[in-house]
Amino acid sequence: MAVPIRTAVAGLCAGLVATLLTTGPAQAEPPHEQVWAVSTSAHTPRARISLDDTTGTLSLAVSRDGRTVIEPSPVGIVTEQADLSKELRFLHRKDRRIEERYRTKSGKRLDRTVRMNETRLSFATTAGARLDLVVRASADGVAYRYVLPAGHGDVLGETSAFTLPSDASAWLSTYRPDNEGQFVQYTAATAPTGAYSPQALFATDGGYTLLAESDLTGAYSGARLTHDQGTGTYRVKLADDRVRTDGPLATPWRAMVTGDLATVTRSTFTDDLAPASKVRDTSWIRPGTVLWTWLAGGREAGQSLAAQKAYVDYAAERGWPYEAVDAGWYFKPDEWDTTDPNWQTNSWMPELVEYARAKGVGIIVWIHQRELDTPAERAQWLPTLERWGVKGVKIDFMDSEAQSMLQWYDAILKETAAHHLLVDFHGSTIPKGMQRTWPQVMTLEGVAGEEKRTNTAAHLTALPFTRNAIGSMDFTPGAFQRVGLRPNSDAAETGLAVTYESGLQMYAGTPESYDARPLARAFYDQLPAAWDDTRLLAGHPGQEAVLARRSGDRWFLGGVYAGAARTADVPLTVGPGKWLVETIKDGTGGLVQDRQVLRGGDTLRVDVVAGGGFAGIACPWRPGLSTCHR
Repeated sequence: MAVPIRTAVAGLCAGLVATLLTTGPAQAEPPHEQVWAVSTSAHTPRARISLDDTTGTLSLAVSRDGRTVIEPSPVGIVTEQADLSKELRFLHRKDRRIEERYRTKSGKRLDRTVRMNETRLSFATTAGARLDLVVRASADGVAYRYVLPAGHGDVLGETSAFTLPSDASAWLSTYRPDNEGQFVQYTAATAPTGAYSPQALFATDGGYTLLAESDLTGAYSGARLTHDQGTGTYRVKLADDRVRTDGPLATPWRAMVTGDLATVTRSTFTDDLAPASKVRDTSWIRPGTVLWTWLAGGREAGQSLAAQKAYVDYAAERGWPYEAVDAGWYFKPDEWDTTDPNWQTNSWMPELVEYARAKGVGIIVWIHQRELDTPAERAQWLPTLERWGVKGVKIDFMDSEAQSMLQWYDAILKETAAHHLLVDFHGSTIPKGMQRTWPQVMTLEGVAGEEKRTNTAAHLTALPFTRNAIGSMDFTPGAFQRVGLRPNSDAAETGLAVTYESGLQMYAGTPESYDARPLARAFYDQLPAAWDDTRLLAGHPGQEAVLARRSGDRWFLGGVYAGAARTADVPLTVGPGKWLVETIKDGTGGLVQDRQVLRGGDTLRVDVVAGGGFAGIACPWRPGLSTCHR
């Protein structure tokens, strides 16, 4: 709720006044400050915006149930025409209630409900330059953005920052343009000096807070966090030293997803902040599981029609709806004359697509971003792929969040939607609300995934609370053949397909590795890629993560653990009644399966090996039911 603590209630509609004054007695503020608050109730995250009357500087703090989430932190933006971080004076305010319902094609749950309160605070410098600070609060987060009128000139940077208590636990990933750093635990102050991913998780007295962005487009520039060791402050630095603007500007949302760990994990706050879908007809957008052949066969498989047909046969046998052809399929310079405007017709891809279509399998193709970086190239490639019947594209190696690359994203998102192509971005940014606005985006990499040989079990257990909490993540689980190159057991690897959400869940194993593990293979046969609900059953970043995802009346379970072997106790908080629970765990000589009947709320006990985990399915039990598989 928007509560003026010292400032007059200018512009506030009368119907809101009674609600807005129910947060208890206002505390006395220093005479040199004007203060406003935004929240939805007394027990949800509360933003406190302060204007120092002496310096004209703004700050924003966040609390929850009276406990600190974010300490007072600088707010401001600098343009060619004005420094809008100081010498500001308050003009007026405007409040509104936001209530929306929308449905997605992928993510933590398909049906979403949005309830937020928004306050817009308008300021001006003594020279007349204008700044609106728009703040939103919901039950699971606080966000703000800057809105500038036309004529402000290019943006030179932000003074925005997030100040955490020095002793707050922090899970941070060193910044990389491809967002493929590993998450490591520090405290807010002890993290080394340097740049970090904007998706940073902190634990304070007020609970957990995940920093994030939303509604990032080519109108602006991507952000990273910069930090000096010894302080709890993380400053926002843009990828561009100068952000080109023309006309009015609304910057991306600076979001703070806030609550207990279960709330942060389940939150769709960054999607809720994003614009509504720009794709009217979404009937062609179908998430699904994918047989991905890169780690299975590498470039050689990509250059072989016979190999790809064999993979299609395997996907069809398993009932997996897609097969992905990775790099190599169009790199044949000795055979293709790329100066010929019809050069793509020389490919064997149309034959593979038709072969797969007849078997009920859709083809997704890898393509380098450099093949699509101009309008002419996109006009050549995308209609051709659509004409062939290709279902989606895996576009790789953007490796930038600069404004020019974000403008390329704007173009390719519009064009892939027009040509009915699903999208998987690799070497990419992270979703940041993109999947709500452009629902054909099934997943993005932006993670140190299965291909990385340096991953740790601690990193694997941090991802559900950091990168994957933002949106779909193409980690590509299931690479059972990479024994010694991954830090987890076979049961943990099986469970990652549930622990990590992805609209296209790309299995990275070989057919031989699946056949050698029939329990994992049968589990994957059952696994959907779209979920009705998501719940955190147990977890702590860097130590353990157990998630349950529901499809219909079945809950799929995935657990991953770091550290020594143990007996894991997992609360089965999937609903009342009796449940048949099937679990796959590591046993002597391979994977083994257990079945038991439990009541909702009982403790599921699973023996976990070092660096291990488990996978499972829980379905409503009835007399005579012996399996959850269908």
